[in-house]
Amino acid sequence: MLYREALGKVIREWRQERKLTLRMVAQDRMAFNYLSEIERGEKELSSELLPTVASGLGVEIHDLIIEAGYRMAEGLVAVPDTAESLFVPDTSSEWYHQYDDLQV
Repeated sequence: MLYREALGKVIREWRQERKLTLRMVAQDRMAFNYLSEIERGEKELSSELLPTVASGLGVEIHDLIIEAGYRMAEGLVAVPDTAESLFVPDTSSEWYHQYDDLQV
């Protein structure tokens, strides 16, 4: 799955869950038909328009990005619940990244 496809699916699902129209999410800052193409995974969402879409949906930009990433992973990786769960303390109370030993 391409990132643009995953992001488009997230945008469409979240928009529909909130019962918002394309025009409402586009907020007169982008063409609603362009947003429709983004939702279908046909067009890339630029970093300049990402804040518009996030604001129109009432979510944070990082929530869109992270959710699309999770969907691309499709269960292939463990997904942490919080940023803090990426790190665990060692015996000397220092922090280290718990995934450093993974082979990618």
